[in-house]
Amino acid sequence: MKALKEWATVVKALENGNQTVLLRKGGILETASGFNVESKKFLLFPTYEHQQHDSLKSQFYGYLSDVRETQPKAGVNRITSYAEVIEESDLTDMKKIEELSPFHIWSDYYIKERMKWMPQKPMKAIFLKVYKTQQSEVSILPEYQGCKSWIDINVNVEAGRSVLSDQELNEKLERFKEIVN
Repeated sequence: MKALKEWATVVKALENGNQTVLLRKGGILETASGFNVESKKFLLFPTYEHQQHDSLKSQFYGYLSDVRETQPKAGVNRITSYAEVIEESDLTDMKKIEELSPFHIWSDYYIKERMKWMPQKPMKAIFLKVYKTQQSEVSILPEYQGCKSWIDINVNVEAGRSVLSDQELNEKLERFKEIVN
């Protein structure tokens, strides 16, 4: 199954319902294409590099502390959730991107820095439905390394439970659509 590499702090926020939107431009290895959604359903693969307090809104600093304290042992990762893409949009308008602030945990500073990187490429805004599942341990293979967004993992996960109720999700989705359209 495909897995999306994402900061462990963001995975935690997604699993707790504090985040429903990813804003992506792609990894260093994706400069030519930018970020592309390679699968509409995917595992969330927590990563532990590049996370800093100044990249997060202050009320979510605790997530960073938590993931640093509970980081898996070397050579292993834990998969605890998967996501489905409900809606996606390419954005170049900074005002629209700023309006998406309630949908994620990143600081304004971080979002502006991401917009400056590959300025010719749009920011991909991806609205997700996230499912919490039983934890699976995965050995980290050499092909998972590097600044790329997508990896293939041979993991079977059981059906999970939706993090948000249908009503909560639909309310957020409607607001997301109002902003991006």
